[in-house]
Amino acid sequence: MRLLEFTVAALLAAPVLALAEDPPARQNYFNDPFQQITDGLPACPTPPGPEITEAEMRAEAHGRSERGGSCYRDGRCRLPNAYLYDREIIPRVKIAVDADGRFAKTTRFWALGQRRWVTLRGCVSTATEAVELERLVKGLDDVEAVVNQLTVRPPSAN
Repeated sequence: MRLLEFTVAALLAAPVLALAEDPPARQNYFNDPFQQITDGLPACPTPPGPEITEAEMRAEAHGRSERGGSCYRDGRCRLPNAYLYDREIIPRVKIAVDADGRFAKTTRFWALGQRRWVTLRGCVSTATEAVELERLVKGLDDVEAVVNQLTVRPPSAN
């Protein structure tokens, strides 16, 4: 009877133990640049960066290679891979926003570079700021597209 009780207890505990396992490690396998640009809304949470699991990295690797190289093959890029631009573009986003001067005290956001696409993540005080930031970043050399994921969070909400 004890063996049966032990077996039942072990079977019931297995799902709980599986839930207790650590989630897969996440890291920035592709070294995509992710930089905080402003810090004017302190209560705005830090958005997720480009960290992925090893399984996600393996699933994405071929597609990234294809998308990165197609830009050069199509004659739209001077560098052989579109991802090579990102390390230059993201610091220029910070420089442009700082030089503009309108957003330092009213926004808290990050910029992520992937394949000449800049994703803006974080908080702005008004919808107009989100539009103006997108326009500013779109105007930078080598930026192909801007993905605006900024959230409007008025200063009174902080």
